[in-house]
Amino acid sequence: MAKDIDKLSLAELKQLRKDVDNAIASFKDREKAKARAALEEKAKEFGFSLDEIVGKKSRRSKAPAKFRNPENPAETWSGRGRRPKWLEDSLNKGSQLEDFLIG
Repeated sequence: MAKDIDKLSLAELKQLRKDVDNAIASFKDREKAKARAALEEKAKEFGFSLDEIVGKKSRRSKAPAKFRNPENPAETWSGRGRRPKWLEDSLNKGSQLEDFLIG
């Protein structure tokens, strides 16, 4: 990308920041998934699951995401507990909760 950022408007700079933040979050998620897959494969070689090795003992399963931030797809909410700031901000600006439903 050969943009001269000094010539961008404030709106363009803000959009560029959002795009970079989304790209970083997406990159981290992909790298984390690769690391987990590699660790699961290694554990399997020894006859274990990764959860057996790290001692994961969850009392209840994590609720699936029902709402997604369209500006940052990595941000989701299950509908349980306190609403996240990104959702509260959007609702205060006039959006409807249904606008953020997944699927």
